[in-house]
Amino acid sequence: MKVLVIGSGGREHAVVHSLKKSPRVDSIVAIPGNGGIALDRTCGKESVCVPIGAKDIDAIVDYVSANPVDFAVITPDDPLVLGLADRLRAIGIPCFGPSMAAARIEGSKIFSKNLMKKYGIPTAEYETFYNKESALDYLTRAKYPTVVKADGLALGKGVLICANEAEAREAVHEMMDNKIFGDSGSRIIIEEFLEGPEVSVLSFTDGKVVVPMISSMDHKRALDGDEGLNTGGMGTIAPNPFYTEAVAKECMEKIFLPTINAMKEEGCPFSGCLYFGLMITKDGPKVIEYNCRFGDPETQVVLPLLESDLFEIMLAVEEGRLADTEVKFSDGAACCVVVASGGYPGKYATGARITIGELENSVVFCAGVKQDGDAMLTSGGRVLGVVACDKTLEGAIARAYADTPKVTFNGAFYRRDIGRRALSAIKK
Repeated sequence: MKVLVIGSGGREHAVVHSLKKSPRVDSIVAIPGNGGIALDRTCGKESVCVPIGAKDIDAIVDYVSANPVDFAVITPDDPLVLGLADRLRAIGIPCFGPSMAAARIEGSKIFSKNLMKKYGIPTAEYETFYNKESALDYLTRAKYPTVVKADGLALGKGVLICANEAEAREAVHEMMDNKIFGDSGSRIIIEEFLEGPEVSVLSFTDGKVVVPMISSMDHKRALDGDEGLNTGGMGTIAPNPFYTEAVAKECMEKIFLPTINAMKEEGCPFSGCLYFGLMITKDGPKVIEYNCRFGDPETQVVLPLLESDLFEIMLAVEEGRLADTEVKFSDGAACCVVVASGGYPGKYATGARITIGELENSVVFCAGVKQDGDAMLTSGGRVLGVVACDKTLEGAIARAYADTPKVTFNGAFYRRDIGRRALSAIKK
């Protein structure tokens, strides 16, 4: 089968790498893909990258109408929220990814918060605001710290934690007046600040059953010790030690199944990968956010631990028979160390030549990379992830860090402490 993968990051490279292991997948078309995907030859299978933007829905539909594919995997949030899955299914292409109506669970925080409130799914207390005046009035009696969120998609950056009223008023002003997140900040949520370890749980669901993948822990800050600016993620580990069997059981009963059933009750059943961003509070696990797709960079540590055929799982999700399909993960662990361009997440240079030495323990998933013949050049802030697996988390971290220095380009930097917090939790 020829499979189309929409997206251009390290997440998409991890998906492509895993799909190529399936005997039923003959080749991959990536839109737009990246240089690493273009040069990927996993299992000797071809990758073709087509330079169409992931949000250019009409152009994508035109392309696949003229160049048929057998199955499509849509991984970024924007095309899902814009209805790409609906458009492709309408022309007979089966897809892994939710409908536009179901993708609202990420596309509108107001929709998702109201869904949780209606169906009793544990989350932070919140208020919704459609104009600046009412929001500012509420801030005079809010508890601090508090969290101000833009309603719509904002590249994962539409959440501001405010220590006091002055910071919160500034956040409201920036979102609603200065439109720092565009129209996404026209409506906002102000919610309770929660405390506790964060856990990411990706899940397969066909709208009837939900099968959680291995839990993971992201590292958002740019610098060691969780210092510096927030980023799209500087590394991940899996599994997350804070996600115990008891927590997993409680999440299934109080969050995962209720969410799937709620979406079905609302007339927009969710099919695809549903991401649960959780916080383990003193009152139990609560939902911080939903994503309507694979997380990035969480996917880079979760999929390498998948022992079952990813394509078969995705096909079963689309055909509504996930309950009868094997989804098996390794008992081991994985670590991803992101190598970024100097200056990220601020200003950074691009066009540096990437050299990858002989890796003994790891695989590299490319993100901000463009092809230059048989070579690769940097083209983004988060350039690539070095991913290693082992029987233990300590072993996976050691393997990843043994190979990370072998990936070089001018200005490269990476955190030296990915997984340190998780190891400390294990040893307690």
